[in-house]
Amino acid sequence: MSTTTKRPVRMFGIIGLVTGLFMIVAGGATWGVVTSQLSSQNITVTSNAPFLAGTTVNNPFSAFAQAAGIEASTNEMTGGRSFADLDRDDPLREVAQQGAFLQASLFTSVIAYGVAALVIGTGALVAGNGYALTRIAAGTSVREEELATV
Repeated sequence: MSTTTKRPVRMFGIIGLVTGLFMIVAGGATWGVVTSQLSSQNITVTSNAPFLAGTTVNNPFSAFAQAAGIEASTNEMTGGRSFADLDRDDPLREVAQQGAFLQASLFTSVIAYGVAALVIGTGALVAGNGYALTRIAAGTSVREEELATV
């Protein structure tokens, strides 16, 4: 590899390494903010949740479990009818609406966790590729020097 080829490879390697590390930090920060926000609400997973009942909602699994518990409670109170299925004058319509809003909020946090994990994973791949490119660029200069001495 010539010097003119080596420089762009090294440059893209450094850019990839820095970008990947930034993505890992940004994803970790997002995960931390979502965890902090959920924890500050002091929500405990309801007893009728399919799993993690009684634990604090502070991660994607407990948020998902709480949303499932809310769905079960809402369905029990409304006889399995959704907000759209209930008449406008039905007092259970507000229960169905609040249940749907709470579930949507919790599912939004689950999605935020998923996006954070995706960004962290992608950042690790980008950083790894960037590191590999810098090593490739560094290795070619060593080979060129060895060949020049032969």
